Amino acid sequence: MHYKKFLFILMPAILCCFSSCFQVIEEINVTSNGSGTVTLTVNLSSSKAKVASIMLLDSINGYKVPTKQKIQQEMDEVVVYLKNSPGIGNVTKRVDFVNYIATVSFSFQNISNINNINQRVLKKLKVNAVSNSSYTYNTTSNIFQRNYAHTTQAVLQYNKLKPEVKNVFKEATYTSIYRFDRPVVSMSNPLAKTSKTKRAVMLNTGILGLINGKTNISNKIILSK
Repeated sequence: MHYKKFLFILMPAILCCFSSCFQVIEEINVTSNGSGTVTLTVNLSSSKAKVASIMLLDSINGYKVPTKQKIQQEMDEVVVYLKNSPGIGNVTKRVDFVNYIATVSFSFQNISNINNINQRVLKKLKVNAVSNSSYTYNTTSNIFQRNYAHTTQAVLQYNKLKPEVKNVFKEATYTSIYRFDRPVVSMSNPLAKTSKTKRAVMLNTGILGLINGKTNISNKIILSK
């Protein structure tokens, strides 16, 4: 689940190519024993009127527009794949065709269960992954860490897109939210912010920065003992 995410992942990425703005949101809740839950969301609601109009077409700008049935089918395939993944359970999905928001949620036994799962899911959807991330959580030192590495494949895939599709990513955003059952003492990424309760860390950035490698979302979060 590194998700460069995206991952972009759960609502077929094709739809994103037709929206003027979209959000990718990754939420991870981690307990003190290293288990937890994940919720991945692709939100196109700010452009829902435009997306609704495009969904009535067969194709646009040379791209085939997926039907609602096709989107549901691909989401169902993701659910089946996750249910068969080691350490993953309680998989649910929801597709809102009124606001155009797609969400997939699941639990994990150990944080290592979600490492690179997004790349595998994207491959299942025949979408090339464009980044690499791994997560660790040391239950002794209470240190949560995300190691993120940009890959040139991201830029190569981006450069293959048509100009009108590239423009979509100018306002697209990626948000990660990590929640814990104990307060945060410190974190290494200057882009991240803690909540008032000190039990959550949020990082919001533009997806284009992730694609071109200008933004690093690695983070080392130390929790209180």
